[in-house]
Amino acid sequence: MKRFIYIITDRNRNNLHVGLCSDLLKTLDFYRQMPTLFFDNANQLNRLVYFEEMGNEEQAMDRFKTVSTFTRPQKEKMIRPVNPDWIDLTAGLKYESGLRVRPQLRPSLSPSRKMATV
Repeated sequence: MKRFIYIITDRNRNNLHVGLCSDLLKTLDFYRQMPTLFFDNANQLNRLVYFEEMGNEEQAMDRFKTVSTFTRPQKEKMIRPVNPDWIDLTAGLKYESGLRVRPQLRPSLSPSRKMATV
């Protein structure tokens, strides 16, 4: 099962929060629904600036423990090479997940296969 390690911040980049989850979009929706969960309104955690996808739970937990102990400069050093402008990665993540999900199409009934009515 896939696991994600992520770093989320507020609009002023004052706080960097490290987290671990199995469904990143669902977790981000939770942060949006609970804006004052960790901080007041001015410091809402609403900007995903970094994430890593891990293949198994043990690797993810080890990486989470490591990243959680990082200082702010170390976390910034992780973020800057992949997201130098600190833009919110949520939009791209939603777009990418939309490409992976294929809609369930209902098979059309051709005129020759019409159901017989009794």
